[in-house]
Amino acid sequence: MAKRAAPEVNAGSMADIAFLLLIFFLVTTTIETDTGINRKLPPIEDSEEDVIIKQKNIFTVLINGKDQLLVEDELMELKNLRKAAVEFLDNGGGTGDDACSYCKGKRNPSSSDNPDKAIISLKNERETTYSTYISVQNELVAAYNQLRDRRAMELYGITLTEMQANYDNVNWVGNKVSLKEKIEKIKLEYPQKLSEVQ
Repeated sequence: MAKRAAPEVNAGSMADIAFLLLIFFLVTTTIETDTGINRKLPPIEDSEEDVIIKQKNIFTVLINGKDQLLVEDELMELKNLRKAAVEFLDNGGGTGDDACSYCKGKRNPSSSDNPDKAIISLKNERETTYSTYISVQNELVAAYNQLRDRRAMELYGITLTEMQANYDNVNWVGNKVSLKEKIEKIKLEYPQKLSEVQ
């Protein structure tokens, strides 16, 4: 009896199938990208002289390892942080050159002189959770945005948020140069000075 030859398996199309599967998974897979906090770093200045900052112009916010807020040496809930920051930034307690003509605050001489001199100092401990840290950041930035929107409404009848949306809109038909100047004016009146202490 003659020996039969074993039939060969045709593997020619296996490479094509593997290649198609590879392409399928590359196309359908989503790659997550980490997004950070949008912060503009201050420009590098060549001056070597120290800037003197009065203690009353610093608003200290501390977050401990148990996610508790200590604002100006007092315990505070996160929901009250924005209001406290707005009151500090918009105090307008300065006199003479430090006076603020557009501030609506209590003009307390023991609090900030004007928004240009006011600095919010944020410090957290290593054990602070990321979600609490981001929530505090959001509240502090929201305080600046609230004051900027209010000032823009007083001057131009439109919020700064709407002005920035119009500026970013490519189909907006207004004068973008004038709009940019208005946005910069509002940001100069309420500059975002948020210092993170290590």
